[in-house]
Parts: sequence; structure tokens; C-alpha cells
Amino acid sequence: MQGWLHDTAGGLPRTFWYLWTGTLINRLGSFILIFIAIYLTQERDFSAAQAGLVLGLWGVGGAVGTTVGGTLADRWGRRPTLLTAHLGAASLMLALGFARDLWLIALGALLLGLFAEAARPAFGAMMIDVVPAKDRLRAFSLNYWAINLGFACAAVLAGFATEAGYLLLFVVNAVTTLITALIIFFKVSETHQPVVATAGGPKAQTGALRAILSDRVYLGFVTLNLFAALVFLQHISMLPIAMGDSGLSPATYGSVIALNGVLIVVGQLFVPRLIKGRSRSHVLALSAVVLGCGFGLTAFAETAWFYGLTVLIWTIGEMLNSPSNATLIAELSPNELRGRYQGVFSLSWQIAGAAAPVLGGLVREGAGNATLWMGCALIGGLVAVAHLISGPTRERRAAALRAVNQPAPPTPVGQQRATEAGEASLVTSPGSPPTENAAGAPAGEAR
Repeated sequence: MQGWLHDTAGGLPRTFWYLWTGTLINRLGSFILIFIAIYLTQERDFSAAQAGLVLGLWGVGGAVGTTVGGTLADRWGRRPTLLTAHLGAASLMLALGFARDLWLIALGALLLGLFAEAARPAFGAMMIDVVPAKDRLRAFSLNYWAINLGFACAAVLAGFATEAGYLLLFVVNAVTTLITALIIFFKVSETHQPVVATAGGPKAQTGALRAILSDRVYLGFVTLNLFAALVFLQHISMLPIAMGDSGLSPATYGSVIALNGVLIVVGQLFVPRLIKGRSRSHVLALSAVVLGCGFGLTAFAETAWFYGLTVLIWTIGEMLNSPSNATLIAELSPNELRGRYQGVFSLSWQIAGAAAPVLGGLVREGAGNATLWMGCALIGGLVAVAHLISGPTRERRAAALRAVNQPAPPTPVGQQRATEAGEASLVTSPGSPPTENAAGAPAGEAR
């Protein structure tokens, strides 16, 4: 047990553990997103379509937030971006709790999504900054474990806290977000290292968006995550409505959805050892199949135990997906564009956050509950096939970027002088072709 504990959590940087603690505290109070659909339909008497609109605007704000947050993380810094995002989110959570009119709630959800999700790319980039490549799989797994430990506790506590009034959910959520900001302010230093100026440095910064949009391998990976997220996020929007139609209470939904966090807390720390050395494409494909099957079975659920069974099934798919995704993003991101690559990946979640409740509501009202959940199963199968097809290309790109980003070994003094002399002769030779880096691109070009 001691050996397993050391292999799982030993040797990680202190900054990582401060970030981990902030994540846990923040998620312990993450009540709002779990119960927003029930709050809007039962407490505020909005229709399912209006609730879907509010959740969709939350996703639209998040899409803007991740884009802006990724850019700020690279240009302004990880730490100030995180502090601004958390302070803004805490303020808007309180404002949303006191809003009553639909347009005020919609505006509050839009702005809250912007600030809350602006922190995501900065946090991901900071994790990659401080954790060595060899430790990232277990570091991201530990962080995901903290997220779901907090989520499981929040789901259960919020279910009972609703009896004291929904305003309490907004207040507690704001307080835990503020505590996370204080941890970052007092304990976490800036981790972003400015890129050393090179022949391609300015081009890399000014052409960042162009570089990302031309990276078809990465955009393909992000697109697959978008479709998986459209399925996964139905547990926030359509699942509580479906359970309500089955005559189940909000507290029952909280207990059922808490099974997701409990299973991850129990099993996530063993996942890195389970998937270590295995093909990430195969793991991601299996994850998509299991995720689709779990949500597909929701079409036949009527009782709490059956809903709980479906949650446990798609949670296994989620557990397989998360660490593989996190390490792959890190390896597909050039060092100088790390925050913006994180932002683009987070953007897929925000687009799904905006589209999932709207599409889910339209499909459910137009074609029925069973069609919605069986459609989720079909999407899961298609995503799995796409991962198997595109996986080898992604791994070749990751290997090429590892070679480019690997720091050069120190050169002995004698060899350094000889190298400098050789470089001088190249400078005075006007017809010399450009050298190529390990990825096959001209030296100095942004990847």
C-alpha cells in the first residue's frame, strides 16, 4: 500500500498540491451547476425550454471565457488570470442567486460562464508548467479525483441544502470560489516563463490563432471531444428533467448523480496504472463506447436504482477518458502556445455546454425521451470509430513535438567554440539552406 501511495502521489511539486487543494475546496461548494436546471424549473417556474436557454447562455459565456482566458494565460500570466476569473465568478454567483426575472438570470448565467470558465485554460497550463512530463498522467488523475470527491459531496449536500432555500447554494458556491482565489493569491507564484526571443518568436505570438486553426490534428481531436461532451453534459440538463418526469425528487437526483463522484473517488487513483503503456486511441475509443452505452440505457430507466446503474456505467467511460485526454493535450501543445491550446480544448466543452441543453430539449420534446438517449449511444459509437482511425496520426504528432520541445543537452566548452565558429561560417554563406528541426519544419517556425 505504501508503494502504491508513493507511485500515485509521491514526488509531485508543492505548487501542484496548492492547486489540488484549491480544486477540492472549490468543488466542495459547486452546487449551482448541479442544480441549476431543477432551480429554474421548480423554484422559478420556467419551462424546460427556458431552462435550456439559460444553460445554453452559460455555455456561450464559457466559450468566450475559455478563449479569452487562454490568451490571457499566455500573455498576461496564469496567476492574474486565475485570480480575476475566480473573483469575478464569486461575485456573479451571488448576483445570480438574487436575480428573479428571466432576462437577469440569463444575463447572469452568461457572465458567470465567462468568468468561471476563463480559469480553466490558465489552470491547465499552470499544471503543465509545474509538473514534469513523466508525472502528468498521475497528476491529472489526482486532480480529477479531487474534482469528483468535491462533486460527490456537493451533490449530496446540495440536495439537502435546497430544503433551507436555494439561495444558500449560491452563497456557499461563491464562498468556496473566493477561498480558492485566496489560496492562489497567498501560495501560488506565477509559473509562466516568457518565451526566449528567436527568429520565429514574434511570428509565433502574432500568428497564434492561425497556427491553431491550421493544426488539423489537434482540431480533429477537439472535435471528437465536442461530440463526446454533447453526450456527457446531458447529465446536467436532461437527466434531472427525465428523473423529475419519473416522479423522483431533487434529493434523489442529488444522491444518484453523487454516485458518479463516489465511483471516481474510489477508482480513479487506480486508472493510471490500469491504462499505463496502453494505446491512448484504444482507451479513448473504449471510453466513448462505455459512455454511449450508459446514457443509452437511460431510455429504459424509471426507478432510482436503474438511473443509478446508468450513472455508474457512463462514469467508467468518463474515468477512462479524462487522464488520456489531459496527457494528450499536453503533448499536442507547443510550449509557447500552451495556454491558448488549453483554451481551444476548453472551448469544445463550452460549445457543448451551450448546445447540449438546447439540442437535448429539442430532441426530447420533438422525438421523445427514448430517442434522445439512444441518439447518445449512437454518437458514442461513432466517436469511438473516429478515435481508432485518427489515433496513429495524433501519436506521430505528439512524438514530433516531444522532440522539438525537448531541451538541448549542454555542450562542452571545446565543442561550443567549434559550433560557434561553424555558425559564423554559415552566416557568411548566403546560399545556405535553412536547417530543419526534428519535426521536419524549418528551424524557428511556430508549430
